[in-house]
Amino acid sequence: MHVPDGFLDAPTSAATGVIAAGAIAVSLRGARRELDERTAPLAGLVAAFIFAVQMLNFPVAAGTSGHLLGGALAAILVGPFTGVLCVSVVLLMQGILFADGGLTALGVNITNMAIVTVVVAYALFRGLVTVLPRTRRSVTAASFVAALLSVPAAALAFTLMYAVGGTTDVSIGKVATAMIGVHLLIGIGEAVITALTVGAVIAVRPDLVYGARGLTQRLKLRVNGELVDAPQAGPEPVAARSSHRRVWAAGLVTSLVLAGFVSFYASANPDGLEKVAGDNGIDEKAEEHAAADSPLADYGVEDVDDARLSGGLAGVIGVGVTVVAGSTVFWAVRRRRTGDTSPSDTANATDGGDTASTPAGPSTAGAGSGTTGV
Repeated sequence: MHVPDGFLDAPTSAATGVIAAGAIAVSLRGARRELDERTAPLAGLVAAFIFAVQMLNFPVAAGTSGHLLGGALAAILVGPFTGVLCVSVVLLMQGILFADGGLTALGVNITNMAIVTVVVAYALFRGLVTVLPRTRRSVTAASFVAALLSVPAAALAFTLMYAVGGTTDVSIGKVATAMIGVHLLIGIGEAVITALTVGAVIAVRPDLVYGARGLTQRLKLRVNGELVDAPQAGPEPVAARSSHRRVWAAGLVTSLVLAGFVSFYASANPDGLEKVAGDNGIDEKAEEHAAADSPLADYGVEDVDDARLSGGLAGVIGVGVTVVAGSTVFWAVRRRRTGDTSPSDTANATDGGDTASTPAGPSTAGAGSGTTGV
């Protein structure tokens, strides 16, 4: 759903740019409360993983494909504010390096693919996990539903933007029907990818899933015939930190394989927005991308004639650049949080005791936590 330059007029593009800038500013502040020793390293990896999976277009209908948007996945794994930043980093890298998504339309794309998907998905997710049983399966099921509905929500947001500032005279009713219809199908793929990824991380390290925090129960001990809460655990043990590094390494390797090899087998059909735009004349005034001459434009390396090698190298470069850019941003935000808190506050956040700092509550799962699993 990467909107190119020329689909929307300048005032609408500028307005969405202001909205996107404001949301990023708010998210930078909010992410300071979400990022800790677990989510800070994971956030850069989540951005790289989203970049990799977005290269894997899957067929959804005759002549149409779709790809992951990633807002739901990022919000559930690392938190909604950090999720907005993750997807924004991906969109920035794609626009500047790969000529994917217009530069003047960057605000449009961040609003649709980062803000709308995260807000809708995380609101639905939190509502569902509140009413569902407190289990790992409930988290996975809630992830599926939230991701499914976040995609047509983004499609509807684009349609409303086009109704306000579209550059061609088309039937908004037809555009809305086509956009929402095809993106409901794309949403199924989004939901499957999101649920599988969240379920895989929960199975290994549930404490790394931001959306699963607060769903664990404190271990009870029987003392003199009465049940009491077990003492809070101390700092994360070495074994848990080693497990964290293994999860990070496995995620990075998976991202590199997906972008560098599996992407070659992705569907070549236009995605949902491209298909609807072509069928309804939305693309009549589309403009050439400002970075069309980039050596990585269209996800290929310039002067590399072999298509498989060219695309694979571009994917690997994209994953590397995104993980570095994302990790730099998130570590900087994390350091800012550490500098703004007292030593006692930092220690409290480290052992999961800062219940006011995260909307999902504290995490007491994982190795050495002294709790039962979700």
